[in-house]
Amino acid sequence: MPRHTLAPGSAPLHVSLVAIPEAVVSTLAGIFDVMNAFAILPDMTSRAAAPFRVEIVGLEPGPLQLASQVPMSVQRSFRKIERSDIVIVPSIVLPPEGWIKGRHPELVEWLRTMYQRGALICSACSGIFLIAETGLFDGMDATVHFAYARDFAAAYPAVKIHPERVLVIAGKREELISSGASMTWHDLVLYLIGRHAGATAAQEVARSFALQWHQDGLAPYMVFEGRNDHGDLAIKSAQDWVASHFSVANPLEEMIKRTSLTERTFKRRFTGATGLSPIAYVQRLRIEDAKRRLERTEVAVDEISWQVGYEEPAFFRRLFKRVTGLTPGTYRRRFRIPAYARPRSKV
Repeated sequence: MPRHTLAPGSAPLHVSLVAIPEAVVSTLAGIFDVMNAFAILPDMTSRAAAPFRVEIVGLEPGPLQLASQVPMSVQRSFRKIERSDIVIVPSIVLPPEGWIKGRHPELVEWLRTMYQRGALICSACSGIFLIAETGLFDGMDATVHFAYARDFAAAYPAVKIHPERVLVIAGKREELISSGASMTWHDLVLYLIGRHAGATAAQEVARSFALQWHQDGLAPYMVFEGRNDHGDLAIKSAQDWVASHFSVANPLEEMIKRTSLTERTFKRRFTGATGLSPIAYVQRLRIEDAKRRLERTEVAVDEISWQVGYEEPAFFRRLFKRVTGLTPGTYRRRFRIPAYARPRSKV
């Protein structure tokens, strides 16, 4: 059986990094470099042995053009690999029509075989679309890029998806691992290093590459877009109006008036159509607008609270923290453009 803890003097764990035409070059190359840090960085090569042996694997060895139209060299065909300790499917780009199942049947079957032989199966960002074809994640928790969450839920309703989470570890052996949006592959790789080589090694790699754990989750990065594909014209009309009038004093009353529905019927239909109560929907619109103001202006938090429709700054601060996971001040420091990157004023 493959090993998942590295004993002193033992051979390195074999890592299969999967390359398919839909893969994103930055994620694939980044994972490859970071997991190879013990072999290529001067301050890491003093260790007795590198904990991982990473190979880029695909259908056939040789050059493979990825989604970015950049070629990547596949080192070995997965057909030649009978055992692997860790398999990682990196980010992929979905076409406009969404993920097309059945494009990589041999690879899907190979993933099942590696799992059955004890491998950890890992996805970075949207790589979960391919892995989910195996059925291994059915009934399990997972995460995916929040921009793809609806598409994934529609394609794989048996998987419990949590797009706001950075890293989800599932399975009896903690053998099914998924990371969320884009650069959370950093968290995935640091987790794998910490799990197999120890926390100190993970910290050293993080320092060498200036990587950071996304400890606040992905909620601060998510942009709220109200669902409007529900087909309820009355509710859609209310959504269109409130999208530009959410800061008025009583938006709920005005929405109800515009639809000519009773309050009870309006609330029921609105919640059924959008997945949120009318009040929660308005709150999300207000917080989203506040995020943009915090990112792009120097306006005080209390003033922004009033601008988006809240007379009580204390309530606004609590709501902002509940929705984003950060205080308004912390959010501003995290997401505003730093001074050194701003255009210089002409004298």
